Amino acid sequence: MAVSKVVVALDSERSRATRNVVAAIGIPDFSDKDVLLKPNFNTADPAPGSTHIDTLRTMIELVKEQRPRKITVGDRSGPAKTSKVFQDKGVFALSEEMGFECLVFDEMPKDRWTRIDPPDSHWRNGFLFAKPVLEADAVISLCCLKTHQYGGHFTMSLKLTTGMVHSRNMAELHTSVINQRNMIAEMNCAYRPALIVMDGVEAFYTGGPMSGSRWKADLTFASKDRVAMDAVGVAALKMHGTTSKLENKPIFKQDQIRRAAELGLGAANPEEIDLVPVDDASKDVANRIRSVLVKG
Repeated sequence: MAVSKVVVALDSERSRATRNVVAAIGIPDFSDKDVLLKPNFNTADPAPGSTHIDTLRTMIELVKEQRPRKITVGDRSGPAKTSKVFQDKGVFALSEEMGFECLVFDEMPKDRWTRIDPPDSHWRNGFLFAKPVLEADAVISLCCLKTHQYGGHFTMSLKLTTGMVHSRNMAELHTSVINQRNMIAEMNCAYRPALIVMDGVEAFYTGGPMSGSRWKADLTFASKDRVAMDAVGVAALKMHGTTSKLENKPIFKQDQIRRAAELGLGAANPEEIDLVPVDDASKDVANRIRSVLVKG
């Protein structure tokens, strides 16, 4: 049985926690590769409403240590204008300082999108997906730990992919009340991230994605498995106390996780997840999250 590793750090300092979980999970070889980082820049709201600039900076530092050929930070925001989000978050200024490219997906021409139509999907005619994601040698996902008060129920690594899909597909997604979470999982068939880092230093345990009830969790996670990551994230929220949508359904029966597991995108049950603390200070919370994960 294949086992997916998820590393957790209990640490209030984002940069240190990010470095520690990435070191523990094992950073991929990015030498001479085109690396694309996909943050959570749906809006410019403070973390966990969006990716904290310290997390982004630290990940770029870690990638640069690998001497890649190119680093790109790309996203499509919504409802906010993407270029405004990049500006407000300080990403354009950071790109000048650190020497990476910024890519605003919704300003790309039509030929920079390609249609993806997964078999047996809940999409009517598939969806338009950003070609730069597919062309990158490696993709790094930077997600946040939070609930989603609309149709998603939670928004972590699987739902992060929404920003890689064209805005013209959002009406179908957002009006599909029954199948929306299945469709979120199906978007992830298009690509596979090389690394996922989830910032839970602060989390939304209700509300989200832009604002909500805050939990100072001091947690940071890393994995290479989106399903395992989201399962652990939901377990962490359930450990704290969260929405009835998450409390009243087992973790691996949550639609996003269930459908993604069906598609072979990651772990299919708690036994296929190894939750590893980075240090002694993180052991207790790892054990508590693991207990909730196993219980479901």
